[in-house]
Amino acid sequence: MAAISLAAPWILRRAVRTFSLPQPLLHLNPGSCFHGTHRPFTFPTSLRHTASGIRHLIQAVKGNFDDLLKGVGDKNAIEEVKHILEMESMMALEKLADVKAVAQGGYPQAERCRLSVGHPELLTSDPDIVAALSITGNFGFQPCSHGDFLGSILGTGIAREKIGDIILQGEKGAQFLVVPELADYLITSLEKVGNVSVSCTRIPLLALEYEPPRTKSFKTIEASLRVDALASAGFKLSRSKLVNLISNGDVRVNWTTVTKNGTTLRTGDIVSVSGKGRIKIGEINSTRKGKFAVELIQYL
Repeated sequence: MAAISLAAPWILRRAVRTFSLPQPLLHLNPGSCFHGTHRPFTFPTSLRHTASGIRHLIQAVKGNFDDLLKGVGDKNAIEEVKHILEMESMMALEKLADVKAVAQGGYPQAERCRLSVGHPELLTSDPDIVAALSITGNFGFQPCSHGDFLGSILGTGIAREKIGDIILQGEKGAQFLVVPELADYLITSLEKVGNVSVSCTRIPLLALEYEPPRTKSFKTIEASLRVDALASAGFKLSRSKLVNLISNGDVRVNWTTVTKNGTTLRTGDIVSVSGKGRIKIGEINSTRKGKFAVELIQYL
């Protein structure tokens, strides 16, 4: 069975729920922000109708996005809103078709990711839809900022949508993620960052030197696994305060705003509260008295 690979856009992780799923059968482009030529492909017979229907539905939804955003002057704001709406559409599609989605940004904490979609039973390994590059040079006397690196990369003529996270490495330079089809072009085209002459080389994703988040864990005993109960304990807020935050749209589970106090959480869920940070739900065990002993992991 032939694999299907279409370009997928970079999206902000905070705007989409992530899935711990392996290799998707197809990579879909749900919007027009990712410009470029798609490689030729052939759908397996058993999937042609499903894949075609998904693509047509995405195109129809995209048309509605364009109508909705007419009159908005800020182009950056338009693109960010489109990304969010498109990802919400993909989550809705999961309920309509036998597909799952996985976001990959090169490392666990990546904010800019590419989204792949496929049938769950055919997902076998992580999708190879991002490449990692290293920029090295003598930055000891001329340190460069994130903006300096990004500006130089974009100065080669590629669009922002092609670039993922940029990881600064101080005097050593930086590492960054890019769509694989542009890796060779950047290796030959990127010669300077600021006034510093640089070399650009491809590296394995496992060679990315990102700093894992600092965390601390503690346990709480709760009568339920509701978001208002666990978040109240995790952020040390009163239940009423937490309920107000939910009503104001300031509480998110897996990067999706929650509107119901009774939303049930499970191991692995990420809960974030505006201005308060985020926690992860760890191991959950039942107590003899019918309550729940929950491990809460707080990001520092």
